Amino acid sequence: MSGVSPKLLYSARVTLAEPATLIGIVLALFFAYLIAAPVLAMLVDAVVVQVPDARRIGAEPGTFTLYYLERALFSRVADPVFWTPLRNTLTIAFGGVAVALTLGSLFAWLLARTDMFGRRWFASALIIPYILPGWTFALAWLTLFKNRSSGGHAGWLESLGVSPPDWLAYGPVPTILILGLHYMPFVILLVGGALRNLDAQLEEQARVLGAGQRQAALRIALPLMRPALISATILVFAECIGDFGVPYVLGLPVNYDVLSTSLYRAVNSRQEGMAAVFAAAILLLGALSLSTDLWLLRNARRFATIGSRGSIDRATPLGALRLPASALAGLVFLAGVVVPLAVLALSTVMRVPGLFQPANFTLDFWVGTGLPTMAFPDGVLRTPEFWDAARNTLVIVGTASLTAGMLGLLVGHCVTRTSWTSLSGFLRQITFLPYLVPGVAFAFAFLSLFAVARGPIPALYGTNLILVLALIADQMPFASRAGVSAMMQLGREPEEAARVLGAGWTRRVSRIVLPIQRRALYTGVLLPFISGAKNLTLFALLAAPGTEVLTTFSLRLLENNYLQAANAVVLVIAAISFGGALLGQRLLGVDLASGFAK
Repeated sequence: MSGVSPKLLYSARVTLAEPATLIGIVLALFFAYLIAAPVLAMLVDAVVVQVPDARRIGAEPGTFTLYYLERALFSRVADPVFWTPLRNTLTIAFGGVAVALTLGSLFAWLLARTDMFGRRWFASALIIPYILPGWTFALAWLTLFKNRSSGGHAGWLESLGVSPPDWLAYGPVPTILILGLHYMPFVILLVGGALRNLDAQLEEQARVLGAGQRQAALRIALPLMRPALISATILVFAECIGDFGVPYVLGLPVNYDVLSTSLYRAVNSRQEGMAAVFAAAILLLGALSLSTDLWLLRNARRFATIGSRGSIDRATPLGALRLPASALAGLVFLAGVVVPLAVLALSTVMRVPGLFQPANFTLDFWVGTGLPTMAFPDGVLRTPEFWDAARNTLVIVGTASLTAGMLGLLVGHCVTRTSWTSLSGFLRQITFLPYLVPGVAFAFAFLSLFAVARGPIPALYGTNLILVLALIADQMPFASRAGVSAMMQLGREPEEAARVLGAGWTRRVSRIVLPIQRRALYTGVLLPFISGAKNLTLFALLAAPGTEVLTTFSLRLLENNYLQAANAVVLVIAAISFGGALLGQRLLGVDLASGFAK
């Protein structure tokens, strides 16, 4: 120690004496194991021999191998096993982006910059498709368009004498449409917010100089909107490549595989090595797309404008197009919210789908007994498995959300209060990492690390704990950003005053930080709860028969062709998600319409 500078030693002692630094070190170690270690374990699984394949490969389990990569990329079965699902993944991702960007940009402009009828109401209504589970719309589509080629009951249209073709009932076309509608709110929020902040005096000045309205929009507004448009495109693309529920529901009947569904099937058939290759490919696509978005955001300053707000709130008159614009928004709301929920609700009270006769309506699928189905003889509300799944959902999602909210606020406190900048930067980056990993890949990463015992950590698969930990990690990007933002707005003075008066760190946090930041804490708990309650992608790989939640319970019903019962469970999930969103607006005063219309 004699060669160490006394000044450096003193600085180190002062830094480590800060409670925020010590707690930050503990958090850094915890998140390194909870977030980074599973991703590394997943990548390792792609290049080591897995136990079920040891005899086929002719090597000991755990030894290095390129077998899985060669099989996926270069073997005779590479095209159907990997390249076709990859092409399908890119097809639905680019298609979903096209639909979401087209509709979302149009409605963002209508809501932010025009005098269309019902702006304020539509600003909230058109966000609802994202609040609801994405596969809600997939199940509604299947209920309407299902044909007998996939077995089981016919869909409504076929029962009414119209047989939909397979390309319309299943596969890429409905998947693209549904993903586009589901992620359209992303574009509305991002592009609409940018439009509200755009200094429209630039357009006004262009018009004074003789430019027409269209020319001003194309030459002035559109280039300045480029960062928001690119960001929305990349975020929707990343969400689409990691989506599992929609392509599974609509692709399963015609064997239309994407990377996420191929991963799911590989795990269920104990092909862990191939599953790791699929997960690594999804991770690579997601990381590349979102890293591109981060890079573009760093270069967005050259699109900034400076000016007073003078006339920017003046709405563009639509004239004769005012009513058609509102009608179009109403049509999208009907297609994206009303019709799917109505179809699901009606399907749960029909014995024969699509037969609109009084004798065909029944509540048996909700509260009946002695149903003519071998594995599901009672209605949903009379089935113990439903209530077990509902209890698990509330316990797992509630515990994870509360923990994530508290950890997010704690991360924010450590990031803003420690003088160790390297620690602050590491906490920011490690808690953001799950955002770069699509959900299905992150779920498999957890499976890779926690499915077997490793050192003092026992095998967690089949327990509620693995679901809680996975959901905490999955929600940390939002929870930590909310915590950091909240703590950056809180000065050090109240805590310093309490410290001078002798209050310890625990008392300062409990008596000063938490009461002041309770709104941020509510936000950090409630929004992860809404997201977790409707999460299928994360839980599909991690939930075991004894740890089912509502989303995986509905998936099992669907796989057994109990469509009415599956739809009933999905309606309960949708009610929880939507109810949570409304509760958030009440408790937090969050108005989805603010920022769009006045």
